[in-house]
Amino acid sequence: MSDQRHFLQLDGFTVTGRILSFALMALLPFLAACAQAPAPLEGPKEHPLYPGIQDGEFFIEPVPMRYLTPDAIRQEVPYAGPDRPGTIVVDTFARRLYYVLEEGRAMRYAIAVGRAGLAFRGSATVQRKREWPSWQPTANMIRTQPEMYAPYAAGLPGGLENPLGARALYLYRGGRDTMFRIHGTVQNASIGHATSAGCIRLFNQDAIDLYNRTRIGTPVKVRTQAESLELEGPFHDDAFGRIAAGPGEPLTEEERVLLSGIPATAR
Repeated sequence: MSDQRHFLQLDGFTVTGRILSFALMALLPFLAACAQAPAPLEGPKEHPLYPGIQDGEFFIEPVPMRYLTPDAIRQEVPYAGPDRPGTIVVDTFARRLYYVLEEGRAMRYAIAVGRAGLAFRGSATVQRKREWPSWQPTANMIRTQPEMYAPYAAGLPGGLENPLGARALYLYRGGRDTMFRIHGTVQNASIGHATSAGCIRLFNQDAIDLYNRTRIGTPVKVRTQAESLELEGPFHDDAFGRIAAGPGEPLTEEERVLLSGIPATAR
């Protein structure tokens, strides 16, 4: 019968396999401690494109990372539309806004679209632009939704509580104010959604970026649904009201139950 013991010769000492096994077992706690994975690093607290900003007398908070999905982040992208450089293109169906650059490129921004934004199509020009604009609801807004707008009938000065946010672009057509606005918002959770009120809103950081690129007289094009489908493809709202690419699927019973328990303001 062969001898199953194994020997290790170390500087004149003979160590059996059994002794070596005991030694290794004694070292296991120390080896395990050394081999433990390092503590996970915390994720970034803010995105470099969406930091906190001191803007005059107001401080704009950083956009929380949970709202900055890949499609929501401002980015330069290829652009296949027919529009000239320097044009603002609004796609309310895909909930995207483009500032057209040279050489088939554009800066893309995520937007929220209010009821007024859905009603506007065609072309306009930027004839006014304001930093920290004041705001006053129209007579029609007060008449149709008095519970929401009547308290602000006298107007609201610019600031962090103002629904127009840090910047606003005012669109005119034929020399007349269309009452259509492209503006910032502090309601970061609304970006990518259809909202009950307002025109076209962006993260305040994006509104500032777009404002700085825009001059008086900048042309604006708001796409029709046919134009949107041709250039962007189909989009739909997911179970939480967020814009998503593709034709969409009917909600399952589980999704309906889940959604029914979530307040609309939290979606």
